[in-house]
Amino acid sequence: MPRLRQVSRAEATERDDKLVQFFYDLLFGEGRDPVAEPGTTDGTPGDWWTVFALDHAVFKHCVAGFQLYREVSLDPVLRELGQTRAGWARGSRFVYAQHRRQMRALGVPEDKIQAVAHWEVSDLFDPLERAVLAYADALVLNGGRVHDEVFETLRRHLPDEQILELTYVTCLYDMHATMAKALRLEFDDREDPVEDPVETPPPSA
Repeated sequence: MPRLRQVSRAEATERDDKLVQFFYDLLFGEGRDPVAEPGTTDGTPGDWWTVFALDHAVFKHCVAGFQLYREVSLDPVLRELGQTRAGWARGSRFVYAQHRRQMRALGVPEDKIQAVAHWEVSDLFDPLERAVLAYADALVLNGGRVHDEVFETLRRHLPDEQILELTYVTCLYDMHATMAKALRLEFDDREDPVEDPVETPPPSA
């Protein structure tokens, strides 16, 4: 279960939050309570929406961020490469799975989608795609420390505006990946995978 309270349809209706109600209808079905009957129409649990609905300002800001897709000029395959790799690098099942799905919708071959997880040793990516994946790693794993050679490869292929878009979108989904893990939302509702496999009893006094 998520670590924060979820907002029922009745609560969203009572406080007259029309934006939340709109997305509940769109994603869960008209009139359905996503807390009592979880599960979106595309197969995710849907608790990202019911938890983010706690705060209208946060919810509105996030939804506006999703709409950015309609306005950026960056090639959507490059965008999804950055987001998928961000999900993998941050260890978010949710972001990784959602953007693998988006890559399939864009017609990216399955072997290439699978290779995002081990792009460093794959020959399926062209120089620009490899730079995008290296850049995503630099943003997520290196905290923004990007080698000049990586950045110069991006600049040989993309205008400054599209590099900014790539940076923003990749970092945005690094944030979503981090929050999904912290709040245990969607496919990130799981126990920490790092544990001692052998329980050692404490020393006797």
